[in-house]
Amino acid sequence: MNSRLFEKIHISWLVAAWCLGLTVGVIAVHYLPRSVMLEAWALMVGLGLIAVVMVWRWRALMIVALIAGGLVGLWRGELGRAGLEVYDSLIGKSAVIQGRVLEDPDIDKKGQTVLRLSDLRINGERLAGQLWVMTAEKRSIKRSDIVQTQGKLTAGFGAFSASMYRAKIGSVERPVPGDVAVGVRDWFAERVRKHIPESESALGLGFLLGLRRAMPTELSDNLKTAGLTHIVVASGYNLTILVRLARRLFAKRSKYLAMLSAATMIIGFMAVTGLSPSMSRAGLVAGLSLAAWYYGRTIHPLVLLPVSAAITLLVNPQFGWGDLGWQLSFASFTGVIILAPLLHKYFFGDKDPGTFRQILIETLSAQLATLPLLMMSFGVVSNVALIANMLILPFVPLAILLTFASGVLAVVSMIGAAIALPTTWLLSYMIQAANWLAGLEWAQVEVNITWWQCGLMYAAMIGAMWWMKKQTKLNLIQVNIVK
Repeated sequence: MNSRLFEKIHISWLVAAWCLGLTVGVIAVHYLPRSVMLEAWALMVGLGLIAVVMVWRWRALMIVALIAGGLVGLWRGELGRAGLEVYDSLIGKSAVIQGRVLEDPDIDKKGQTVLRLSDLRINGERLAGQLWVMTAEKRSIKRSDIVQTQGKLTAGFGAFSASMYRAKIGSVERPVPGDVAVGVRDWFAERVRKHIPESESALGLGFLLGLRRAMPTELSDNLKTAGLTHIVVASGYNLTILVRLARRLFAKRSKYLAMLSAATMIIGFMAVTGLSPSMSRAGLVAGLSLAAWYYGRTIHPLVLLPVSAAITLLVNPQFGWGDLGWQLSFASFTGVIILAPLLHKYFFGDKDPGTFRQILIETLSAQLATLPLLMMSFGVVSNVALIANMLILPFVPLAILLTFASGVLAVVSMIGAAIALPTTWLLSYMIQAANWLAGLEWAQVEVNITWWQCGLMYAAMIGAMWWMKKQTKLNLIQVNIVK
């Protein structure tokens, strides 16, 4: 037993333990009193400990790596919440705050505009954190615009330090040249709309660019009811399609060309959609997996998950402080990259999954992995999600390709109109399928659970995965989203 504890292990497992500790440390800061100050000594001790661990690389030092990461995480979390105490004196009062629009504005069910602001300023002074704003005013506002809002501040939630409802919009400044990627995206979207009807073009642009704002409210609600929101939200699914496409197109000719084209697609897609929590996770995971594939390496999912989580929290620790998008993104990815391969191996052995079975198992796994969080957060579960995904997901790559071709070829009217015809037919089928399923009386059911019930469900899920891993002896390192 002692000899096993002092065996040397691969450095990646020590890195994974350190990153897991860092993730826990960053999240833990949110629940510590602000009177607890974590100075730079936590960073220095954490880095010193991990340096020792990397030299010796004993299995027994995994716990030390975990502690070292936790100390660095506590330091980064403390750094991330510095300055947030000012909101204690602002909550409940009216304020004029200026900020930069972080993501594309959304329209809620009541027709109000939802803004997420960062780089905040009040009375010319820099203000930490991010602000959630809702306004009934109809203004032309885009991502990266500088907006001045006025209203009463209320308590924040998730990654937002404060909220402002029924806000009045003052000045709206659009920097020059501003967000070039948004300009290119909007220009391309207009070309797509030239020959394709409103609802169909909105869905196609949702697939291709993660552009949700132009989507009719009824269609957006039906997609949500049918459990299809993930296909029109910029996420790992979109990037996986792009990376696999680049690999299949160019890998036989040149591995370098395949890697370069896939990397360009990842960067371009992230620039167009913006760096939301889910997009940050997806881009990072896709990039790491692509790099591993190019250099002939593989990354174990249990290493990839904590490493990607730690990096996103190092960039923005507030992602870990209750940001549901960040949580759902990692839960869904865990389902696809760990639960799905285990389910297939357990029930079907070494048989090739095929397109239909792969979509079925990956969809089911992602839904199972996110189900406890969704029940706890929204209290609503879609009963038709699996059916909807099976009817629509297989055609999404084709819909993306046709929508892209429609936009590119729109400059030539006859050709643009010709390619728009099958594009409209396909997108219309998807809309009708989503509307039909969402209209069923039993399409969704209300289920409310508490946080401890959510924890028990995840504990049971982890136990089931451990059991399937033990029974199948599946080597999860073979799983790679690039393949």
